[in-house]
Amino acid sequence: MRGIEGAAMRADEGVAEPGSEGVPTRGSDGAAARVSEPRGPGGPEVWIRGPVDEPEQPRQPYEEDRQLVVSARTFSWVATHGGAGASTLATVFGGHDAGRNWPRPDQGEPASVLLVGRTHATGLDAVLHTLDIFRRGDAPPGLDLDAIVLVADAPGRLPRQLTQRVKVINSVIDVYRVPWMPAWRTGDLIGPLPRETSSLARLTGRSAA
Repeated sequence: MRGIEGAAMRADEGVAEPGSEGVPTRGSDGAAARVSEPRGPGGPEVWIRGPVDEPEQPRQPYEEDRQLVVSARTFSWVATHGGAGASTLATVFGGHDAGRNWPRPDQGEPASVLLVGRTHATGLDAVLHTLDIFRRGDAPPGLDLDAIVLVADAPGRLPRQLTQRVKVINSVIDVYRVPWMPAWRTGDLIGPLPRETSSLARLTGRSAA
């Protein structure tokens, strides 16, 4: 795989339950405020350090509405093997199609990575292989692996042995599933999204049907 190298991780390797990380909050410091006392020509100026009470400013029209608008995060879709479906997903959900290469944040490509693979045995092995690269810290510095996106390789339920591999992956990182989409085979990428992709649509900022 061009740009992606590393040793494959065994599917039966023991994995730890994912933890949760807190989100730090940012405080604010009072700025120095300049206050002039009534004086004549050449009179003194007084500087006060710390917060100074100021009259409340009237809220601008629609200010609350603007504060509620949150920009969707932009991702780089990285295919873990040929035919994974990264290009299709980038077209449907938006973001950067990195193909089978690592994204280049220094050239403006998103550093947040979504790894893409099919749900057949070869695809899941390729996902585990690339996931292990991140686990060992061998991915290029600055990249952030956000989730795995598994695209159905055929209609219907997965065989039991493939379901077990999906569980191994899901035990260490978030997994988003994309069902079999017959319309995508013919190039129809503008239709409504299936219900099963609603969580992926929220992640990428794409509206689902």
